[in-house]
Amino acid sequence: MQNGLYIQRHAPMLRIAIPYGMLAGSQLRALAEITRRYDRGYGHFTTRQNLQLNWPALEDVPDILADLAKVQMHAIQTSGNCIRNTTSDQFAGIANDEVEDPRPWCELIRQWSTLHPEFAYLPRKFKIAVSGAAQDRAAIQVHDIGLRLWYNSDGELRIKVLAGGGLGRTPMIADVVREDLPWQHLLTYLEACVRVYNQFGRRDNKFKARIKILVKALGIEEFRRRVDEEWARERWPANPQSSGR
Repeated sequence: MQNGLYIQRHAPMLRIAIPYGMLAGSQLRALAEITRRYDRGYGHFTTRQNLQLNWPALEDVPDILADLAKVQMHAIQTSGNCIRNTTSDQFAGIANDEVEDPRPWCELIRQWSTLHPEFAYLPRKFKIAVSGAAQDRAAIQVHDIGLRLWYNSDGELRIKVLAGGGLGRTPMIADVVREDLPWQHLLTYLEACVRVYNQFGRRDNKFKARIKILVKALGIEEFRRRVDEEWARERWPANPQSSGR
């Protein structure tokens, strides 16, 4: 379900994970060799900054995955109803208008989301984007979750969290769930957002299963209330032996 392999009419398609578009030279050379050996000498870089092979033979896929593993690459969570590759600005790290490099935050999210046992079978695929620049080149408004890194007047890093964006057959612009999340709480807040979606997202119709449909149906105020309620439980779980909270 989540190994990036799609069985299509003419040939399988294998989507290879490239976390937030970062490639080492050895990895790029390995990909080039794989396309020559197992495909037609080229690959397709996707909007999620991954690489797709469109003409591999099905029986060659285990060998492709073995070759990828030699350069610390894989195809995990590039398909299926899970958290997909987190993306960012294509000019991350060199943009003049960048206030914070989004790549370390993408890596943090990658480590948190990869093989997350609770979110292996979401209602539908789930996509996150991170922007750290004044100009939003990561398109955070059309993602399931969009994150914008910014600094307040005290020089403290904050994160603006948007939810419910998407394209496809029902395009929607995301709503702001939280304007000024302290950076220390990013993962617990993300966990709360995805948990609410996992609990209440529709599973009866794949065309209405994305989080954008849930946010629209509940309204952003109710969605925010449920996320905050879940977030409180995440940060301060009930403890019968505690006399506190």
